[in-house]
Amino acid sequence: MEANEAHELQEHAEHGAHESAMRPVAFTMSVLAVLVAIATVLGHRTHTEAVLDQNKATDQWNEYQAKKIRQYNTGLAIDAMNVAPVADQAEAENIAKGYEDHLAKWSQDLNEAQEKARDLEKEVALQEKRADRFDLGEALLEIGLVITSVTLLTRSRIYWYFGMLFAAAGVASAVAAYLIR
Repeated sequence: MEANEAHELQEHAEHGAHESAMRPVAFTMSVLAVLVAIATVLGHRTHTEAVLDQNKATDQWNEYQAKKIRQYNTGLAIDAMNVAPVADQAEAENIAKGYEDHLAKWSQDLNEAQEKARDLEKEVALQEKRADRFDLGEALLEIGLVITSVTLLTRSRIYWYFGMLFAAAGVASAVAAYLIR
């Protein structure tokens, strides 16, 4: 065996040792990339849920407003019937009584519509808090991935440990999204 062949074998062995020492780092990076993707998808889905819930709340408030306007207009009609001269006073009182019955029912409907809209707004706030946790988790996981990748460049494992610290915080943030009630 010649001297340069032995030198090449030694370099190859050293390179292989460095590669095997970096395998856990590369594997960690792969796992972090998957976790980033999961946190991203969960965050996007939660944001979408918040938007859909906000649309439902808006629709509910629109329904509330329509009922409130109808109630107000009916009240005006009753007032007009009470002050305007009418040919058949009994019939006018009968119509006014029907309107008053509607007003009583609509008052209850208004309360229900308002309560439903407020419940939907609470759901929006909850979804937004969850989405914020997923977003924070995603950011921390991405930071962890980048810091971990510095290990491959520097061959210093301290970056791997720091990267894993950020990743653990990211996972904790994403999991915390499910604990928000």
